[in-house]
Amino acid sequence: MKASLEGKVALVAGATRGAGRAMAVELGRAGAVVYATGRTTRTRRSEVGRPETIEETAELVTAAGGTGIAVPTDHLVTSQVRALVERIERERGRLDVLVNDVWGGDHLLEFGKRLWELDIDRVLRMLRLSLDAHLITSHCALPLLIRRPGGLVVEITDGTEEFNRAHYREHLVLDVAKYGPFRMASGLAEELREYGGTAVCVTPGFLRSEEMLDHFGVTEANWRDAVAKDPHFAVAESPAFIGRAVAALAADPERARWGGRSVSSGELARVYGVRDVDGSQPDAIRYFEEVVFGGKGVSVDEYR
Repeated sequence: MKASLEGKVALVAGATRGAGRAMAVELGRAGAVVYATGRTTRTRRSEVGRPETIEETAELVTAAGGTGIAVPTDHLVTSQVRALVERIERERGRLDVLVNDVWGGDHLLEFGKRLWELDIDRVLRMLRLSLDAHLITSHCALPLLIRRPGGLVVEITDGTEEFNRAHYREHLVLDVAKYGPFRMASGLAEELREYGGTAVCVTPGFLRSEEMLDHFGVTEANWRDAVAKDPHFAVAESPAFIGRAVAALAADPERARWGGRSVSSGELARVYGVRDVDGSQPDAIRYFEEVVFGGKGVSVDEYR
């Protein structure tokens, strides 16, 4: 895996923390040059208010064996995204992998309210952070990506299309925001086919992001202590899990078989033999479908 993406160039949009950071690192570990973008830098924090920075991400990419390049970018500002792509073209002359991971809307969520009770400004901001940011990024980046056959677009969302169709997320706007990437991947798969490109929608499972660990008051080292608060957290996966799965997908010469599909980190892991940092292979989507909603009486250990 170390050199499987040697010579390839990736753009991870939304690489400040969580899954985005992990995907950037694992693409770098596989040998890629990775442009890591986001709004939080060592001199400026975004509205999310978290301390993680894109400079840290780039340093982790380089430490893993790749080449990490941090570029502060607001993906809602078309001129900034165009400038980013122009820089990639100028410095590298190619783009092989685009990961659309921009979100940053969790702080805007208001659960327990109907649509008409929600703050409409928050509603529109969430939609812009998800749908608009992904569309703007793809619009600007794809002309460079399609210059060579074999380009890959990975749309990141929350939950597979099948799972989200069956289970309401208890927040209408979150439902809409997280459904958009399914349709983007499906549509882009059609539009990229004649250029030899592939688009796939990927979701992590129950992600042990920095924010989630803080929510439970634990660290990656003692994350299992949080299972006492939420038994379902026992199926949680580290961000590295989806990072490794996406890196394996990007390195797969037959990745076109995934074109237009909605898949989870757990499904990709089973196909590619990917393991989490603890050696397990968690499958949270299947666990929630079969145990939490399906009533299957088995241990969570069956899904790790």
